Amino acid sequence: MHIHVLGVCGTFMGGVAVLARQAGHRVTGCDANVYPPMSTQLAEQGIELIEGYEPSQVRLKPDVFVVGNVVSRGNVLMEEILNRGLPYVSGPQWLSEQVLRGKWVQAIAGTHGKTTTTAMLAFILEQAGLNPGFLVGGVAHDFPVSARLANSQFFVIEADEYDTAFFDKRSKFVHYRPRTVVLNNLEFDHGDIFPNLAAIEQQFHHLVRIVPGAGRIIWNARAEALERVLERGCWTPGESFNSPGGWHAGEAAADGAVEIGFRGESCGHLRWSLAGEHNVQNALAAIAAARHAGISPGISLAALAKFRGVKRRLETRGVVGGVTVYDDFAHHPTAIETTLKGLRARIGGARLLAVLEPRSNTMRMGMLKDALPTSLAEADRVFCYTANLGWDADGALASLGPKLATYDHLPSLIEAIVAEARSGDHVLVMSNGGFGGIHEKLLGRLEDVLEGAGGAPA
Repeated sequence: MHIHVLGVCGTFMGGVAVLARQAGHRVTGCDANVYPPMSTQLAEQGIELIEGYEPSQVRLKPDVFVVGNVVSRGNVLMEEILNRGLPYVSGPQWLSEQVLRGKWVQAIAGTHGKTTTTAMLAFILEQAGLNPGFLVGGVAHDFPVSARLANSQFFVIEADEYDTAFFDKRSKFVHYRPRTVVLNNLEFDHGDIFPNLAAIEQQFHHLVRIVPGAGRIIWNARAEALERVLERGCWTPGESFNSPGGWHAGEAAADGAVEIGFRGESCGHLRWSLAGEHNVQNALAAIAAARHAGISPGISLAALAKFRGVKRRLETRGVVGGVTVYDDFAHHPTAIETTLKGLRARIGGARLLAVLEPRSNTMRMGMLKDALPTSLAEADRVFCYTANLGWDADGALASLGPKLATYDHLPSLIEAIVAEARSGDHVLVMSNGGFGGIHEKLLGRLEDVLEGAGGAPA
């Protein structure tokens, strides 16, 4: 079969393309924005990428066009497909019918932590010898690809609540028919498609309704929105985390070890390289989901000790002149705050420079702007990139005072960061997109200015 994937460089659709290629299909794809790490991964898998959505792509004559939710009516290629009556299907539906049917699907849902928790669970199952298939919405350091087919009954998937396609407005995760579900948390996001939190809760309720009675729902006891979802009806046994009666974590010891417990009984200690309380919560969820698959907490803890995380999650991109530059996918105020706190716990009193691109649809619309000042409180300096924003960043972030600087020109932003940086600083760049290649450009300018001058000032 030849499939042509529209929106192929999205993390989900890129994973679908990789799975199709591994299944032996011919796979081509197109997208308007092509940038690493997904573009690199696709090229390595032998998937031909086409820049843009020219209608002439119908001449490829695939057996089916697999359509990502980035594609809407008015897209010239999609209009050509519709006018010609050519076969098309959404990415989640194709995945459900061609890959997930007959599998024990373990789905990770929630506003935050989906990618990392999915990667954790897949790695635990891998270390336990269960050889899972998986689709992670990012590139995990412990796997060469973000998606994998496997001769196994288990498939671990990042379960996104975003809509399926322009012709199917249900959340993606209702297509997956999971047996194990993790509900990490639930907050308002995706303001471009959901009018309010209640609308998102409705979609999570739909997910809960399709989990079999022989399955399991693992949920965060601290999330009030999840409490409301489950109160609407639940037909599946559940286990909570972040509660004394379920899975829980103790305070970190001096050596960083964290005791993990279940229903008041100790399961052992988590010793690993990841930072932040949010990652400990992700670990609790992954350990619980692995236990449903028959893996003891002790085996999970041993696996997590080797877990190296996911690219673009507090990923160190380089150190120049004593200045460390990180990349992180954080774009929601809660994720921004937890990421900054995690890095602060790691670096102590060193200066922390936060660089933010409010790029998601919700952030560009300004729906969460009032929460940003608090979320950025841990940073010593804040640089905000304001190009294409629909709101006044200087006004919304005014409470940050003199530590705030805003720029709508990327080269000017980079020069300002370089002028501010000194040896021992940590620069955290946060965006859910490519951010104009800022990481490489920033490191290059730091090398020019700081190392060329004999090193950064202390």
